[in-house]
Amino acid sequence: MKKDADKGLIAVNRRARFDYEIEDTFEAGLQLVGTEVKSLREGKANIAESYVSPEKGEVWLINADIPRFSHGNRNNHEPRRPRKLLLHKKEMNKLAGSVQREGRTIVPLRLFFNDRGLAKLQIGLAKGKKTVDKRETKKERDWNRAKQRILKTYG
Repeated sequence: MKKDADKGLIAVNRRARFDYEIEDTFEAGLQLVGTEVKSLREGKANIAESYVSPEKGEVWLINADIPRFSHGNRNNHEPRRPRKLLLHKKEMNKLAGSVQREGRTIVPLRLFFNDRGLAKLQIGLAKGKKTVDKRETKKERDWNRAKQRILKTYG
């Protein structure tokens, strides 16, 4: 990724690409309260253990950890509360249908601020990898590292 693309980056779920085969990605807005936005501006968030769940015609981000704002008062937010994702109706229907019919999973991939300063969540429609596929991914990653090391030394 480029430096410009990482400028507004808050959190990345690196484990998602290892555990799942990402088939399609979507960009969703988040319905947040003020102290959550301030906490995100400080760069504090964890989406590694979170997941996305379609419920009653809406899509929710469950178990994402946005810590309390350091200078917040008694109206501070709950760190692991469910947060509503803002998507188009067509996208919501596609996600819900894939989860119900095909047994797919919706995983959060990246949490970032876009060009306009709005918090966005990149989610992926994914299929779980088998253990064999994970070993293959690890082998490929190790080989690429070794290849780069060799090229740096001799090339």
